[in-house]
Amino acid sequence: MIILPAIDLKDGRCVRLEQGLMDKDTVYHDDPAAQARIWQEQGGEYLHIVDLDGAFAGVPKNREAIQAIVAAIDIPAELGGGIRDLATIEAYLELGIERVILGTVAKENPALVQEACRLFPGRIVVGIDAKEGLVAIRGWADVTEKKATELAKEMEGFGVAAIIYTDIARDGMMQGPNIEATKALAESICIPVIASGGVSSLADIRNLLAIEASGVSGVITGKAIYTGALDLRAAVALTKGS
Repeated sequence: MIILPAIDLKDGRCVRLEQGLMDKDTVYHDDPAAQARIWQEQGGEYLHIVDLDGAFAGVPKNREAIQAIVAAIDIPAELGGGIRDLATIEAYLELGIERVILGTVAKENPALVQEACRLFPGRIVVGIDAKEGLVAIRGWADVTEKKATELAKEMEGFGVAAIIYTDIARDGMMQGPNIEATKALAESICIPVIASGGVSSLADIRNLLAIEASGVSGVITGKAIYTGALDLRAAVALTKGS
């Protein structure tokens, strides 16, 4: 299992939101590229980037900051937020992003995900955000009637490389990830699952490591490493068994 430090971009700066609410943001760094280097130096193996403005607008919004981040690091990065067409996917991959994360579009236009997987094998990840087991879309603004496990199975059939699973109720709240729901989702499919939302301590990392065999291959952490509640170096060491 690997640790993916997160950089959430809003107006070109690193922020964290509470439960996905844009008006509940905390700015942690004005220079995303510098922050990305810090996470790399502290042992981050894969960077998780979210274009928050893009997620809400439905179109990319922080390209300059994203370009600067990619240029500043040697580790791979994945990116999500407002990616709704093949041209945008291709542009980001050409920019140096290793994997593109599709969220809302996976629910609203599954044919696009299928085509993206065909054109860019191994480089498409689907983010499934859920509230009480149901898929939420459009920056978490709309909760649908579709079950997260149902969507995950559908995406697996299209050939996505992994599923990023976020429990909205836990995100940014420092209450620990939803272990049971994450385990259930991972066991319903054969592709890797990356846990997201609520990670706040080494104990949370240990709890996720306990379900690694179910298919949980990574964990995204944001607020906890910004506030110092979780030491990134220590978390990485824990996943390495040291």
